[in-house]
Amino acid sequence: MKVQLTVPNMACGACARTITSAITAVDPKATVKADPQTKRVEAETEASKADLQQAIQGAGYAVS
Repeated sequence: MKVQLTVPNMACGACARTITSAITAVDPKATVKADPQTKRVEAETEASKADLQQAIQGAGYAVS
């Protein structure tokens, strides 16, 4: 399923890579696009939106 999230404190490419790593730790087969300019994360994943939110928050980022 496709999941879209907003991560307001994603500021740079390193943040995007950290968020991508957090998501792929939950679902190794996930396809992730994280864009620091728009603060948007899109993931094609089998994991639930709640699982992704928890993983991103665990990496130190807010999710809205």
